[in-house]
Amino acid sequence: MDFAEQQKARIRDAWALGDYTEIARVILPASQALVDACAISAGQEVLDVAAGNGNLALLAAREGAAVVASDFSPAQVELGRARTVEEGYDIEWLVADAEDLPFEDGRFDCAASVFGAIFAPRPELAAAEMFRVVRPGGTVGITAWTPGGFQGTMQALGGKYAPEAASGQVDATSWGVEDVVRERLSGLASSLQFERRSIRHEWDSPEGFFEFSKHAGPSLARAQAMSEENREAMRRDTLAVIDEFNQASDGSVAIDNEYLVTVARKRG
Repeated sequence: MDFAEQQKARIRDAWALGDYTEIARVILPASQALVDACAISAGQEVLDVAAGNGNLALLAAREGAAVVASDFSPAQVELGRARTVEEGYDIEWLVADAEDLPFEDGRFDCAASVFGAIFAPRPELAAAEMFRVVRPGGTVGITAWTPGGFQGTMQALGGKYAPEAASGQVDATSWGVEDVVRERLSGLASSLQFERRSIRHEWDSPEGFFEFSKHAGPSLARAQAMSEENREAMRRDTLAVIDEFNQASDGSVAIDNEYLVTVARKRG
């Protein structure tokens, strides 16, 4: 198994931990923002890449699009398939790697990914695959946490205290930097549109954030890889980060978590 495949296996195992349904509930606004930004509508064929449990896939289906959802985690695919069946939508689900999508060239009107494909170990390859499966003139949409935002700062902190877990991983927040994305997609896109948005997080206290984090597989994987000393040190630093971003002053937590929406149009 080469290094990239080892990284994928590590990420896949991490996302099998925790309770992703709670994470999906909190980040749902980003899927709606991307559906709107890509102008997904009835009659289109849409691919949700690294779909998690199907936030964007369901929103696209509700618009009347024909939707395929893929994720390289079998656990996520099972969650998503059960969810979409329960909600009564005919969405095709399959296990697939963002760096090797099993679809013919030009099949989709739109390929979109919400905080998903950004974790692929080889960003240029994931980008090329998303563009390959979209028709000329179609759209590719991506959301990513910005490096200077709350989640970006927390990801950097996790890498500091669990370097083994983060070793060799691509910096997913690089997809949250306009200049990096522009360079990465320059040979694929005829136009690029960027918009910075944020998701509001509210908890009764900082402890609410720590409880919420237990739902995130990668956070659990990092915690398992840390020494007790590092876990305590990261907790202290996390409280400092929460204090830095917190807009509440009554002991509760209110944070606007910044992310970047990228919409690219494929060259004709």
